[in-house]
Amino acid sequence: MERAYEKFLRYVVINTKSDEASETMPSTMNQFDLAHVLVEELKAIGIEDAHVDENCYVMGTLKGNVENAPVIGLIAHLDTSPDCSGENVKPNIIKNYDGKDIVLNKEKNIIMHVSDFPYLEDYKGQTLITSDGTTLLGADDKAGIAEIMTVIEYFINHPETKHGDIKICFTPDEEIGSGADKFDVDKFGADFAYTIDGSFIGEIEYENFNAASASIKVHGVNIHPGSAKHKMKNSILIGMELNNLLPNFEVPQYTEGYEGFFLLDEFTGTVELTKMEYIIRDHDMEKFLSKKAFLEKSCQFINDKYGEGTVELELTDSYFNMKEKIEPVIHIVDSVVKAMENVGVEPIVKAIRGGTDGARLSFMGLPTPNIFTGGFNFHGRFETICVEDMDKAVETIAEVIRSYGK
Repeated sequence: MERAYEKFLRYVVINTKSDEASETMPSTMNQFDLAHVLVEELKAIGIEDAHVDENCYVMGTLKGNVENAPVIGLIAHLDTSPDCSGENVKPNIIKNYDGKDIVLNKEKNIIMHVSDFPYLEDYKGQTLITSDGTTLLGADDKAGIAEIMTVIEYFINHPETKHGDIKICFTPDEEIGSGADKFDVDKFGADFAYTIDGSFIGEIEYENFNAASASIKVHGVNIHPGSAKHKMKNSILIGMELNNLLPNFEVPQYTEGYEGFFLLDEFTGTVELTKMEYIIRDHDMEKFLSKKAFLEKSCQFINDKYGEGTVELELTDSYFNMKEKIEPVIHIVDSVVKAMENVGVEPIVKAIRGGTDGARLSFMGLPTPNIFTGGFNFHGRFETICVEDMDKAVETIAEVIRSYGK
């Protein structure tokens, strides 16, 4: 049977980069390229109902061989991040890694320095896979896909192993926040699920940020600078003033753990019109609501100062902390912790400083925590996966499923 990394090497050379500016679903048609490959592979190993729909959701079912076991879903996403090129990925396999700096591309002098990524030293003696430094690798989340495919193949090859129905889904556009937009929970038919989309070995995550986005327009008045006194309203300066009202240290570069933040993600403007895009994050709902209220109050302050209509604010909730949906069925987390212990992995239960399709799915009625893949440095040219940790992810998932088949 193929190991997960061998499947992974096939998948990463297929460009599936998503596009946040697109208005289609999926956002890029090349995500179908990988989807069709996966459907054929699933059918080849015996998943007769494997298919991809018009929105690029791949689904299939491995029928169980024991009664009264819960139906478990396994989910990963097809797309890779728009933040870095995913075209012409050239995987680089480093066997028996020596714990030193990794030259990704000698010609272009692209080096992954241990001083920048000190946790590399923990991988000494293991096998790492990187890109050639000109693209991302695609471990987020083709590693998760490869691990799910390997788990499914394991159970098919070991019919003596007791398990309930296993539902498979590979989703499009997770990286641009649309992965759950057209996910049919009823059609999927799982009692609960796991996204295989985490990072370092041992991570199990069932808390994430509450998230909102804020689009702001600041309207100014443009007058010839030679006669602008007491007439001009420079929207750029007013936008800067608005941003300075927000807490200086509640920004990503000064926060960690359960600390939330405001992020000014985009700022473009002229004297006449400035546009500002923010994201707002906090694990705690009360603090999250407080942050949104503070931004609203700050905008109102500017309008009081410069005239009503100077600032237009559009505030939109994106997703919420899945913790409240997971805690009533916390056994789905406890079972992963136990499975990790059984296969020799130290569990790391942590909160995601971000979001996941699992958060939205949890609020759609499908509780879905997140399990590690073994990758790190996602979304950039230093993205890396550990082969041995991929194997442990496969072992962990299989052990969870076995535990519910007993």
